[in-house]
Amino acid sequence: MQSPFPAKLPHEKPDRELSASMERMYDIWNPHEDRGNEFFSNFKYSPLEGFSREPNVSRRDPSKVLRIDGTYYVWYTCRRTKSPPVGHENATDHIPSVDWDLADIWYATSEDGFHWEEQGPAATRPPKGEFGWRSNCTPDILVWKDKYYLYHQAYSEVIQGGDSCPVTIATADSPHGPWTRLGRPIVEPGGPDDWDCNCIHDPFPLIYKGKIHMYYKGSPGQKRGGANIIRAQGVAIADHPEGPYKKSPLNPVLNSGHETCLWPYKEGIAAIVSLDGPEKNTVQYAPDGLHFEMKSLLQVPPVAPGPFVPDAFADNGDGRGITWGLCHINPDGGGSMSESILARFDCDLSRDTDRPLFKNNNLRFDEPTYFQRVLKLPEYLQKQILKEQNDTDQNTIGTFKEPS
Repeated sequence: MQSPFPAKLPHEKPDRELSASMERMYDIWNPHEDRGNEFFSNFKYSPLEGFSREPNVSRRDPSKVLRIDGTYYVWYTCRRTKSPPVGHENATDHIPSVDWDLADIWYATSEDGFHWEEQGPAATRPPKGEFGWRSNCTPDILVWKDKYYLYHQAYSEVIQGGDSCPVTIATADSPHGPWTRLGRPIVEPGGPDDWDCNCIHDPFPLIYKGKIHMYYKGSPGQKRGGANIIRAQGVAIADHPEGPYKKSPLNPVLNSGHETCLWPYKEGIAAIVSLDGPEKNTVQYAPDGLHFEMKSLLQVPPVAPGPFVPDAFADNGDGRGITWGLCHINPDGGGSMSESILARFDCDLSRDTDRPLFKNNNLRFDEPTYFQRVLKLPEYLQKQILKEQNDTDQNTIGTFKEPS
């Protein structure tokens, strides 16, 4: 009979019979929990200075952050309308249906990543009737041969529940513009029965193995849910920013995730996968940029993260990781019908830092967190539950009997 398992965890998997749980700890995870996991971090958040708070002004979906000549740059969705979103049935040419409707892409600069100066519009909508006239939003940035490419979603009709759109780009010789619209899609939704038949969202370009890898979120729109995919992520690859792009035959390469957030790590690509899907709220890693595996579980990951990725375009097979970025927050806890603000997140997902505070797990929260609107049991549901309890909750009955 083998001795009890020791309190001091062996660094290497011991040569003894183990339970399935302890086998997993050595085969999939590691014996030192999150403290010993290079792919684990918790996140700390900071408000940003320099962005005004005004009614019917929303800022969301920040791009990855670039540092150019000592200055940080970020591009983001900015909606400035005379009224809040009202849903697609009541939307007009001047009244938005959702938070990212009737939006343009703006940009801001910073010397330290906490204090920002809003610079104004970058890529704006063309006149009504032209490609992308309704809304330009959810940008990300690529620098290729000293030229800037601003990838973004382009809507040519009122944004409805399916949220259908392709991705396009605008180009410039400077991060300050002026930006020239390409005027056509570079990646379009798939065929009528494909997993990405409705939309190509959240474009996220990286230079990897000599080519542009544009990761994106796709979904089947109104068909999602039930037996269909809700959301997943794929990649389209090209030799030039304007394409042509070829979608990977392995798509979707990530089975979960509401937004894209990736960075070069060692020889491969790492990703924060959050909010949607069976593997939500994880960090995943693919040594080849395609075959992702879960590496850690996350608590309170950022929404729509745009990380600072200094080696996003280095393509040197020695990715260093990330330590901070921007994200968006809905102050009222709402979703598509509420305004958003930009915030900063900090973390330790880098090979070049060692910040023990970010390796703490078992986070605890205070009373206001649990009883905020999105977590507190609503009154109508409490009444339903009380009614159901009369039929479903039975007296507890013991089953153990003394042997005769």
